[in-house]
Amino acid sequence: MEPRLHIHTNVDIANIRKPYKRLDEYFDIEHLVSREPFGQFKNWFEDAVAHVEEPNGFCLSTASKSGVPSSRFILMKSFDETGFKFFTNYDSNKGNDLEENPLASICFYWSSMSRSVRIDGRVEKLSEAESTEYFKSRPRDSQISAAISKQSQPIPSRQFLLEQRQKYIDGSLEVQKPERWGGFLLVPHTFEFYQGQSNRLSDRIRFRHIGSDSDKTIAIDPTVTHQGTHGWVFERLSP
Repeated sequence: MEPRLHIHTNVDIANIRKPYKRLDEYFDIEHLVSREPFGQFKNWFEDAVAHVEEPNGFCLSTASKSGVPSSRFILMKSFDETGFKFFTNYDSNKGNDLEENPLASICFYWSSMSRSVRIDGRVEKLSEAESTEYFKSRPRDSQISAAISKQSQPIPSRQFLLEQRQKYIDGSLEVQKPERWGGFLLVPHTFEFYQGQSNRLSDRIRFRHIGSDSDKTIAIDPTVTHQGTHGWVFERLSP
């Protein structure tokens, strides 16, 4: 019989505390640069580009058809007024989840700025032409990794991958986009902008797109909800 597993760390986790913003550095309705969320995201993202090492990294959370959740960090490759694009192997765990259940949540966390943005929505696949165009723009090493990896499948060793990679090393063989590799577009219905505060009275402003599937049964309180533009409303949330 194996001994009972017991894990203990000497790190005092409960007392790990980081100062965030000063009281006069709060984020409120009057600080919004846009009354729709894409413009506000653009503003914060461009700030993050100047201060964060990998500002386009985000956590993608999905759920299977039966509701089993999973999360992983990946990279956003572009965004505009239609949504947020990312690329993956369609046979990966996330690809399978999104095939069964297209609802997803992404979260950007910019630690050095004490900011995060959570975006909920529905995903749809990008066209084969757009996925191929992006694949061709990738560095060759990244193309090779996508071509040889059956993502999320068990493998015997790292050496196994290196051996698969070997046939592409001399550069004579063109790397084709795998059939089951491509892009997704997350079309948002909800954004939440979060600004951390040292006293934990953190600032949260939520945008919702009225008429989206998620909000058909949600009542809107005109005393706290503000009319935005392009079909969006926004409100401040209690921390």
